Amino acid sequence: MSRLQRTLVLLGTVLMSAQLTAQAQDDYYDAHVHLTNYVQEGITARQYLDVVGDRVQRSVLFGIPLQMHWSHRVTGELAPTYYLDADTALYYYAFTDAYIAQQYLGLDEAQQARFEPMITGFNPADMYAADHIRRVLQTFPGVFSGIGEFTIHKEFVSAKVAGDVASLIDPAVDRIFEFCAEAGLVAIMHNDIHMPFVKPGARRVYFDQARALLSRHPDATIIWAHTGLGRVVQPVEEHLDMIREILEDPALSHVYFDISWDEVAKYVVATPAATRLTAQMLEDHPNRFLMGSDNVALTSSEASHAVFEQYRPLWDALTPETSEKIRKGNFARLFDTASARVRAWERANPAAR
Repeated sequence: MSRLQRTLVLLGTVLMSAQLTAQAQDDYYDAHVHLTNYVQEGITARQYLDVVGDRVQRSVLFGIPLQMHWSHRVTGELAPTYYLDADTALYYYAFTDAYIAQQYLGLDEAQQARFEPMITGFNPADMYAADHIRRVLQTFPGVFSGIGEFTIHKEFVSAKVAGDVASLIDPAVDRIFEFCAEAGLVAIMHNDIHMPFVKPGARRVYFDQARALLSRHPDATIIWAHTGLGRVVQPVEEHLDMIREILEDPALSHVYFDISWDEVAKYVVATPAATRLTAQMLEDHPNRFLMGSDNVALTSSEASHAVFEQYRPLWDALTPETSEKIRKGNFARLFDTASARVRAWERANPAAR
């Protein structure tokens, strides 16, 4: 074989290796996705698997716990489908848990293995919320691995929910996390890291309350959704410092973050500096972050992977080891542990007959 031929063979091997590496970086587990929307419409679990294809081999399975109220005297025949579509209230829709269980139980064993169903149909401002979660586990044993996404403070949404406003200092939330610790459930919590349109002196109100709440429940596995960001709740200068406060506190080693939502990705990839700083934080704490899309009832394969693709500069900035943990490894570790613990709890606490 001539030197030119050997060079071409070597070049082909390198290109093939790079292609395989790129393909390996394209699959992920989705730790944050909604099967249904704010009027409980969407796709089935089977349709979801068809939409995401082989790129998402494992995923959480939950809907949205809030239902938009359609008032004819407000919007007439125009049916609102999103919480900003009308001035009417949102209310908790407990049937979502039965619907998610039915979707899961209708799948074959191989399809079920790709999902981690979550309980969401409870009101976190209600002291009976933990009892609802217990009842769902006992009614549908073998199904659920966690709770959430459930919301405490969320821009626009919290104020539209009928009844009491959820609060980080409400003992009802403590009861929820106490039961999660008892049963082994993973909890995905949405809470804005600071107030919308925040004044400098108020930047830490929600954060300090959240940190105190999380500190009270060291035996619960808690994922803080979207690193606390939102549409209006944008990163303040101290945002990454706040996240690092959690990550670097040994008493909060049970707290994780997902990087779901295109709004969050937008901030991370806004500038090379933002991407670099985020990548460094993930490299420093590779076991504490999970990939999520925050897709809602999507039917397009391209759209379902859009958030992952939006994060491409971040994936490129990470080492392969850290990328794999955030894309898949941390999800598998947390939910495999949770599933085993919850099944054990269910066997020890069967429903009364």
